[in-house]
Amino acid sequence: MFEYELHRMNHAELVRQAAAHRLSREAVKARRAGRRSGRNESERQVSHERDSFARAA
Repeated sequence: MFEYELHRMNHAELVRQAAAHRLSREAVKARRAGRRSGRNESERQVSHERDSFARAA
């Protein structure tokens, strides 16, 4: 009976760890999705290469 109780405690700890890991991965996904939704995909960042055009007179 004692081994069974140890097994159940170990199982419960593994379930808690898996739930914590799953929650942290969901938080990372949500944070990344929030960053992507904040940007307007039609407006992309302009490159900062100033040497590609000659100066106007």
